[in-house]
Amino acid sequence: MELTGIDLTTEVVRTDRLVLRPHRPDDADAVFRACRDAETRRWLLALPEPYTREAAEDFVTGTAPRGRAEGRDLSCAIEADGELVGSCGLHHLDDGRRLGPEIGYWVAPWGRRRGYATEAARALADWALERGAPRVHLLADVRNGTSQSVAERAGFVREGVVRSCLAYRDGTRADAVLFGRLPGD
Repeated sequence: MELTGIDLTTEVVRTDRLVLRPHRPDDADAVFRACRDAETRRWLLALPEPYTREAAEDFVTGTAPRGRAEGRDLSCAIEADGELVGSCGLHHLDDGRRLGPEIGYWVAPWGRRRGYATEAARALADWALERGAPRVHLLADVRNGTSQSVAERAGFVREGVVRSCLAYRDGTRADAVLFGRLPGD
C-alpha cells in the first residue's frame, strides 16, 4: 500500500451517511455503553472481562490513536448524524502479508439494522484498494450470520473456512469464514 503523504493520525473517510474518523476522548461513554452490550461482547473476543469505563477510555485515548500513529491501523469511530454508532478499522497496514489489511467492525445497539457496518466496511476496503492494497480481508465467526451478511453486502467474496482460528475467553476455539476483496471485485 502507498501511504506516503497520508497522516493516519488525522485521516477521515466519508461516505454518503457516515464519517469514519479518529476516536476522541468524548467517545468513551458511547464505547463503554456499546461494549457492555451482550451481543457486542459475544463477537468481540478481545474485549477485557469485565469491560470497564477505564477500558473504553484506554481504547479511545490510547490503543486506537497509537495504532494510527504507528502506521499499523486506521481505527475509526463510525459517526452518523453527529453520533457515535460503532467502530471499525483497517488493521495490519504495516504488515498485511499475504492476506492484506484486515477489516473489523462493530455497531452499537442504537445503530443496528441501518446498514452502517456494511457502509463502513465497503468504505475502508475501497480506501485500502485505492491506495494499492492487492487485497483486503475480514474474518467472521461461522455462527455470526449477521457479520457474514455485512461482508457480502460490502462486496467481499467468501473464500473458505479457517478452522479453529478464533480464541474465546473461556479457552474454546471456533472456526471463522474468510472473506476477501480484490481490486476488481
